[in-house]
Amino acid sequence: MPQSFEYVHGPDGYTLRIKARGREVLTNPLTNLGTAFTREQRIALGINALLPPNVMTMAKQLKRVYAQFSSQPDDLSKYVYMNTMQERNETLFYRLLTEHIEEMLPIVYTPTIGAAIETYSHWYHRPRGIYLNIDDPDGINPGLKSYGHGCEDVDLVVVTDSEGILGIGDQGVGGVAITIGKLSVYTAAAGIHPNRALPVVLDVGTDNLDLLNDESYLGVRHSRVRDARYDEFVDRFVQSVTALYPNAMIHWEDFGANNAHRILEKYREQICTFNDDIQGTAAVVVAAVLSAVKRSRTKLSDHRLVVHGAGTAGAGIANLLVEEMVSEGMSREEALRHFWGLGSGGLLREGSRLRDFQKPFARRSDELEGWTLDHPGRYELADVVRNVQPTIMIGTSAQPGAFSEAIVREMHAHCERPIIMPLSNPTSLSEATPADLLRWTRGRALIATGSPFEPVEYDGVTHHIAQANNALVFPGLGLGVAVARASRVSDAMIAASAEAVASVVTDRAPGASLLPSMDKLRSVSARVAMAVAQTAKDEGLARAELDNLVQQVHEAMWEPDYPNVEVV
Repeated sequence: MPQSFEYVHGPDGYTLRIKARGREVLTNPLTNLGTAFTREQRIALGINALLPPNVMTMAKQLKRVYAQFSSQPDDLSKYVYMNTMQERNETLFYRLLTEHIEEMLPIVYTPTIGAAIETYSHWYHRPRGIYLNIDDPDGINPGLKSYGHGCEDVDLVVVTDSEGILGIGDQGVGGVAITIGKLSVYTAAAGIHPNRALPVVLDVGTDNLDLLNDESYLGVRHSRVRDARYDEFVDRFVQSVTALYPNAMIHWEDFGANNAHRILEKYREQICTFNDDIQGTAAVVVAAVLSAVKRSRTKLSDHRLVVHGAGTAGAGIANLLVEEMVSEGMSREEALRHFWGLGSGGLLREGSRLRDFQKPFARRSDELEGWTLDHPGRYELADVVRNVQPTIMIGTSAQPGAFSEAIVREMHAHCERPIIMPLSNPTSLSEATPADLLRWTRGRALIATGSPFEPVEYDGVTHHIAQANNALVFPGLGLGVAVARASRVSDAMIAASAEAVASVVTDRAPGASLLPSMDKLRSVSARVAMAVAQTAKDEGLARAELDNLVQQVHEAMWEPDYPNVEVV
């Protein structure tokens, strides 16, 4: 732990033991309570003259900072305000975020964080996170140690190499902001203590020419390294993390498609690791699908699914849905025949250029005989929908408008209650809007989106649009792993998280959302954590003694309240 302070978790909550004095107390966001310090604490800590004399409660502080947040002129300004506040008083930041989670989640996380990352080097004002660069591999170990944590003090390490940031691609060193945003959600939604998590960026260069030619760019100035040095660098990082923090889960975030799958497959059986873009996205989409399937009154194994954009996220969704079908009693080979994936070259099929993770979904040539095609030799989305007559259509293509009126009407002509999920974000990349989908299907579509959309009125019914936000899954999964001290993250644990989210949805009224609303994140995360920890125990992956899951999960969820202060 840092020498200037120490957090101690006891039966009466957290105690903050502060060894620092004077300005150091107020410049550390974890020790700074601002105007909430009592007069006695101020005198003992040597900060009495460094603060205005009036002592404020957290409630009064919250009223002031929420007014300041609300007065910001646009979403990016709100993001920068929240970022600055987090650097000033972390507990107050998390209390504000927790109390206004539905309003503020799109600011501190997607979609606003995408714009913030693009301009990171211009608004950067204070380092936050651990910056590891490929030109200094010997700096990995000391870099990780620089936060001053002991081997039992870290539950979570979120890391990115910034190649596949959201829908905006390679963002170089600015990708560190996505790890910070991710950890903010872990804390606000699941109570992971902010001092028990590390945000890390692996700066391996960038192929973004705009960044390389920007004199303000803060990352290493060369093209992205992709040879054996990259794998060696990642491996050294993994070895260092597991040696220093043996109980920590490594969360991979926004790696490029090829590396994301390669890295996950290499390490998933060796260490406790999780890729949110592959597994987290899959879990929340599967939760929405399971909820929609109940509404459609048709077993999942009786559905036909088209995944438009079968890359990292799309293939991950398909794989988890295959496992769900297998759990219904279907063989894996038979389940795969219910999926049609499309990549940049159209339908995944034998003879086309495929990544390894796409090959299980490739269709044989004889399966395509007799198809009616718009253009001979090309198998595009319209052709697939016309010939397959899918009941579920999932979009992870980042192609705005890909779910056109003609395609959706064709799908609806053969399916009374089509399940349609345009998941690409930000909103500008969505394959279709909910308003259009409802209009084209006469209000019958069951919809989940990747970005938040306002409710849609159609034919007297208010349709609440489910947002397939990974925040419904990954915070609870991380909490469950921490409570169980899981040795690794299994497919069954991912499936359990999806089923836990789906189980929360009990409203079957017309227009009801397929997923829980964001204002229920804390309770959803607790349910997910319990399901994940129980599954880890059942599979023999839990290293902690789990004898009262409800109490253990509850006690593990940090509440952003000011701790007891002990002046040391």
